[in-house]
Amino acid sequence: MRIPCPHCGSRDVREFSYTGDAAVRRPDPATPDARERFIDYVYLRDNPAGLHRELWYHGFGCQAYLVVTRDTRDHAVVGAISLKAPAQGGEL
Repeated sequence: MRIPCPHCGSRDVREFSYTGDAAVRRPDPATPDARERFIDYVYLRDNPAGLHRELWYHGFGCQAYLVVTRDTRDHAVVGAISLKAPAQGGEL
């Protein structure tokens, strides 16, 4: 599988680390049902068939976090965007 890094170009998946579902958000501890929401946040995950947004870390490259859209049925990568905006002057 190849991932299209927006900074480095198309790279082999072995340069990346999967870090989880891009849609999951940590619950607010100030809410009344924070304990139950936190248990769901830690232990319950969807297992979708089809397009899915995932977080990947390019550890052996630009060291940026990416949101990769991938089809879980055939592992086809549709696209990737960076969570890290380039600094002024185009530096990463």
